[in-house]
Formats: sequence, C-alpha cells, structure tokens
Amino acid sequence: MINKNILILSALCSCCSLWADEVVVRHYKYAGPYEVKKPFLADSLDVNSKKFTEKELLNATLPFCNLTQSGQTIDATASGELTLPASSSQYALHLVSFYLNSDRYVKGTLAINGPEISEVYVDGQPQKLAKGETSLTLEPRRYEVVIKYLSESNQANSLKASFRSDEDAVVIATTQPEKRYTLSDVFDGKRIRSTSLSPNGKYIIVSYQETFPGGKQSSFTQIIDKANGTVLVENGQNLRWMPKSNLAYYTRKGMKGTELVTLDPVSKKENILASQLPEGSFNFGPTEEYLLFTIREKGPQEREEIQEILVPDDRQPGWRNRMFIHKYDLQTGLFQRLTYGHTSTYINDISQDGRYLLFSCREPNLTERPFSRTYIYRMDLQTMQIDTLIKGEKFASRAVFSPDATQLLINASGEAFNGVGLKIKKGQTSNTGDGQLFLYNLADKSIKPLTKDFDPSVDSYEWNAFDKQIYIAAKDKDRVRLYSLNPSNGKIKQLQGKEDVISDYSIASQAPEMVYYGLSASNSQRLYSYNLNNDVSSCLIDLSKDLLKDVTLGEVQDWNFVSAQGDTIFGRFYLPPHFDPNQKYPMIVNYYGGTTPTARVLENRYPSHVYAALGYVVYIVQPSGATGFGQEFSARHVNAWGKLTADEIIEGTKKFCKAHPFVNTKKIGCMGASYGGFMTQYLQTKTDIFAAAMSHAGISDITSYWGEGYWGYSYSSLASANSYPWNARDMYTLQSPLFNADKINTPILFLHGTADTNVPIGESIQMFTALKLLGKPTAFVQVEGENHHILDYDKRILWNNTIYAWFAKWLKDQPEWWDALYPPKSL
Repeated sequence: MINKNILILSALCSCCSLWADEVVVRHYKYAGPYEVKKPFLADSLDVNSKKFTEKELLNATLPFCNLTQSGQTIDATASGELTLPASSSQYALHLVSFYLNSDRYVKGTLAINGPEISEVYVDGQPQKLAKGETSLTLEPRRYEVVIKYLSESNQANSLKASFRSDEDAVVIATTQPEKRYTLSDVFDGKRIRSTSLSPNGKYIIVSYQETFPGGKQSSFTQIIDKANGTVLVENGQNLRWMPKSNLAYYTRKGMKGTELVTLDPVSKKENILASQLPEGSFNFGPTEEYLLFTIREKGPQEREEIQEILVPDDRQPGWRNRMFIHKYDLQTGLFQRLTYGHTSTYINDISQDGRYLLFSCREPNLTERPFSRTYIYRMDLQTMQIDTLIKGEKFASRAVFSPDATQLLINASGEAFNGVGLKIKKGQTSNTGDGQLFLYNLADKSIKPLTKDFDPSVDSYEWNAFDKQIYIAAKDKDRVRLYSLNPSNGKIKQLQGKEDVISDYSIASQAPEMVYYGLSASNSQRLYSYNLNNDVSSCLIDLSKDLLKDVTLGEVQDWNFVSAQGDTIFGRFYLPPHFDPNQKYPMIVNYYGGTTPTARVLENRYPSHVYAALGYVVYIVQPSGATGFGQEFSARHVNAWGKLTADEIIEGTKKFCKAHPFVNTKKIGCMGASYGGFMTQYLQTKTDIFAAAMSHAGISDITSYWGEGYWGYSYSSLASANSYPWNARDMYTLQSPLFNADKINTPILFLHGTADTNVPIGESIQMFTALKLLGKPTAFVQVEGENHHILDYDKRILWNNTIYAWFAKWLKDQPEWWDALYPPKSL
C-alpha cells in the first residue's frame, strides 16, 4: 500500500537485518505515475537504423526531487517482495527509491529484480546491470538509489532490491533522509565571500561563490534591502559602494576602454562616471572626486634558464615587481604618479576630507629581526608635502586616520615602540603573531597602547566616522568576536554577535548600523544586521539551513583542564551522531598549526564533524603558544618548538581519556598541518599513547625549514626569535623530530604537496626516509602540483580520503579503504 507520510526510521533501526551479509530493502519512497505518450513515428527507423521500442519512453526525464516532494512510501512484504503501483494510462513513468548507509568503506553487490523497462541510478549516476546486479563501492556516507520504470496500462510489476557486502559492514537500507556530515557538505553549495553596508546603512552588497559537485564554481553579487531582505540587484559584477552617495559602482570594458559605472540600487539606473580608466586596482577618495590607483611595475628580469638570487625572498615569483600609488581626477581625467622609488608603497587610509593620504613602505633589513622596517607617511594631496610619521619601526604593520585626522590607529605587535605595549614575563619574547593596537598622536608623536590588557588578538579594525568608535574583530581563544573600543577612555566592550567565529563585518559611515557574517562549531554561514545603539542582531541570510538539510551532527562540548604548570588549557570535543556512552570509540586529537588557535568553525581544512560522523571522538586542544589567550600565553610559542606544548597535548589527552571512559585508549590518533605537522612528528618522539598519526606539510628539521621555505626564515623570526642554527644548535637539533626519529614507534602518514613553497616537500621526504631506514611503520603520499594548501577540488577529496583511510586502518582495524586507494605492491 502507499503511505502519505514518510516513514521515519532511526539511524540504528533498519528495515533489514543489520549484521546480515545481504541487506534486503523493505521500504521505498514513491513518486508517480507520470503519463508519457509515444512520439509521432515519421519513419519506422531512426537515423542510425534503430527501430523504436517502448524503452525509448524512459528517455523522458523526471527530477528525482519529486520523490521527496511526494511524501509517499511503499512497503514490501517480509521477504522483500514489492508490488509496484500501476497506472490506467497506456504508458506511465514511476520513481521508487531508497537510501543505503554504510558505517565503513565496503564493496558489495546491488541486486535489482524489477520491471523489464527500467533504469537504476546511484546518486544520480546511471548504473549498468548485468543479470540484475551491479558492483558498488560504498564509502561511509549516504547513497540514494533511484529506480525509474515504465508501466503499460494496468500492468502489474514487482520489485526486490538488496545489497550484499563483501565485508562485515553495517549497511542500512532506509527511506529516512538523515545523513552524516561529509566532504560534499564542506565543499559544495553557496558561501558568502564578502559583505558591505551602504553609507546610510539601508542596503547590503553580498558577494557569493557557489561550488557545484565536481568543483565547477560560479560567482555573483546581490544588493539587498536590509529592512525587508528583498534582493534589489543580482549580477556577476564586483560591486562596491561609493564612499558617501549610497550608489554602488563597478568597472567594465566599454567602447572607450575601462568604464567606471555607478548603479542606483533602487531605480537600477546606471551612469558612466568615467571612461578610459587606467588598469589596476583603485580606492575611491572619500569626497568622490578622485581615485587612488595601486599600479604594479615590473622589476628587472633574469634569463629563464639561469638566475641570480639577490636575497632569500627573490626566489618568490614576482618578488622584484613593485607597487606604486597614482591619483586619477574624475573631473579632468588627469592621472598622475604619487610615489616613486625602489620600494613598494601601500595605501593605508585617506582622511575624511580627502586631503591627506596615509601610506607606508617596508624596507628590508635582513641583519636584524624581523628583517624589515616600516615607514608610514602622510601626504598632503594638494601640496604633495610629505610628513614622515613612523620611521623604521620594526614591528608595525599599518595605520588608519582618526575621523578628524589628528591621530593614527596603528596595528603592530607588542614589541613595537620600544615594547610599550608588552605584557609578558621576564625572559620571554613576544609572539609577533599576537596583534595589538596603538594610538599615535600626530601633534606630540606620543604612543599609547590600547590593547595591552586585552587578551584577544586583534585581526582587523576600523575607526568609524559616524560614532567615532573603534571596531575590532579579534581572536578570543577559539572564537573570533567583535568589540568596540572607546578611544577617549580606552574601554573595550564585546558586541553581542551570534556566531562563534565572525568572518567579516561592515559598518555604515552615516548610521549606527553594522552587518556581519560568520559560522560556528555546528552551523555554516549566517549573515546578520546589528544595531549599534541597542546591540540587537537580526539574521538576514541563513545559508546553513540549506547546506545542512537532512544532516545530523553530533554534540560539541567544551572541555578544559588544569595543566601540571597550573594553567587552564582550553579545548572542546565532538561526539559522533547518535552517540552511545556505553560504547568505546576511537579518538582523534587535533591542535593548532602556526600559532593560530584551532577555530570553532564547522568548515575548515580538517572538519571535525566529518571525523565525528565517521565514528570518532574528536578532541581539540589549545595548548600554550596559541594567540587569543593573552600575550604571555602566546609568547610561549617562541623558541619552544614543542617544549611545554607537547607536554600539554599529552597531558590533556590522558586526562580527557580518564574523564571520558567511552574513549578506546588503545585507538587514539593525532593530526596536524604545517607547525601542527611538526607537532605531530615531535609528539611521537615523546610518547607512545597514539596508535596512528598524520602530518600534513609538517616540519621535520627546523634548520632545513628555516633555510629552504619561502617564508622559513621570516616565520622563524616569530617562532625562533633571535635564534639561529649557529647560536642555538641545541634547539635546532634536539627539538627537530628528524634528529629523534629512532624514538618514534607510532605509524605516521606523511602528506605533502609537491609544489609547497612554505614548508618544502623535503621535510616529509627526509622524515619518511629516516623511518623507513629504521624499519618503522609509515606511509608517504605526495599531492602533485599542490602548494601548502590542497586547493584542487578532486585532489582535496583524494587527500582527505587518504587521511580517513589511514585512520580507519589503524584506529578501526579496517584496512580495506587504504588498500583500495593504495594497493599493496611487491617492489
């Protein structure tokens, strides 16, 4: 019989015998009938001399989403025999479907005994059946099986479907749409890339990027009425707001070269503001009278076949090119150069009256950490007079004007300005990745630290012209929060954002309005409006709703511990969906790379919910050295290279297991990338508590990384401050995993892109070689053509599946996935 309600089944309750070799399908979704008719037969044979048969009617297409929309299910008998619905029409198409869910990688056979004229699809892909059977390989996720069949008038058809697995896997056949969180949920779908609020705070530009299965992408932009959410404009242009007139603008190629076009979001009226624009990126002047262009100029070129490298950075493609600032007058079309020289100049800010340009340059200084000095200048755009405001400050980054242009807000690390903003212990060196803000008074050149007693690490900032407040996005432990800073008294207030990690924000220059978007541990992106007067957020766009449709996520809980040093070490853990506290689960431990904490986000390089959905408990620990916990905490990263950090990871793992008896202590894995990959390797020299480990782009020899990576020496100015192979031999050798390879017993998987310019692939090669010579269990997989991050869509899937298969082999005693990806070879 046909039910009008969808049959709801729990993930652990199937319509079949769970542990049997053969899973017989007993419940199906159904949609139909859809009447189809024979076409007019102009000839008895087609152009290929093929005679028309009723099977041609199957070529009529039907969207498979009709199955969900119909809400109908059909029940088979206890033996799995199903009488299919018929139709009074001469010919009709019907759809029936079910889902297969496997708890592991498994190969098997799908058997479909049904109507003679039918087609079978698995996840939308047609299947060729031989004698009613086809081989299927299931990864641990949900698969949709759809059968499309043709019936003739009142014809009776029957169906029986089953799946036989080759291994002892738990395969469930169900009509329930519930699915586990997978890579496709991480990669595919629509995401916000940027957002911008109009000066009056009424309209929002939202830029999207949509990724389709297979990796193809498209981009588009919308202008949205903030009051009611109405989409006023949608196109493929890169829209931005004019500084004050509430018009959007973009550039396009026209009959007279590049055109600057303004767009009224309400009337849709367009106006060509300028033609024959120079090539290059530009900023609007605040008064809308001119544009400031940043023009790239090519440096001297070497012969392709042989090159002289002038400085370490000269190995980087394009390093010899320079950037200079030019001004374009919109009224006259005059285009003139503002900066010239051998060092690039960068626009920092423009005063609100449009008169003053704030720009900077960085002069190399390779003999002293951090190997460059920053100069910040103020240019009077009317007279071209230059004032040098910051001269040769080693640890400053950039600056912006106060609304009245009498002060500067400078982004720097704690060591800047003779350490006036430092808050670390005696003997420590500041972590230059821990962002700080300083106030610079133009009249007396005084410097005042603003965030010295503010533990979060500053990521971005804006000095708002409307309310004269400074707005900050900052890492607060594993979150990124928004704050307002009152420059008159230095008080900092946390804004009541609704997401764990704020990705971007925009503030109106003429109204107390903000928009921001972000995501959290268990949801994808959401866009909000925020009233700065009453601190009220309102959700405008919820992409998570569609991205997580039918997905069941496990719980995420905070878990902190007090270390042997007396510090509270923060962390969190993820549980598998439908978690059973009476079971024993394998666990994976993850920790920071570089010096940035492992953020509380759903989507990242190692999405924790994907691992949890595969049946692992995931423990995220934030050990010493991470930013966002205060300057003293982050300074522990400097000149440590595993000291204390490794002890805390080991201690935290042991204490977590003791507090949570559902962890199988014999099946714990760990993983990390870059500095986290170094930590993975280093940990195995200190402990045997891990049953498997994964190091992606990890550093094995601090010395070779320091000298070979594009940014090895400059990152080492942070992690190895003032320490070099010639004055700190013990640190460079004793802390390097390569020099301790004989202590490693844990099976380590090394993953590395062959084109990695940050951590060269040799870091994995030499450690893999060492372990092979020592006879230790290990594996090495290189990803062709990829850099430090694996970005190619298909390669990302293979790269992730390699990690999943490695942990399945060692933490679940299921080597089948690994052996399928990398079959054993006798060489």
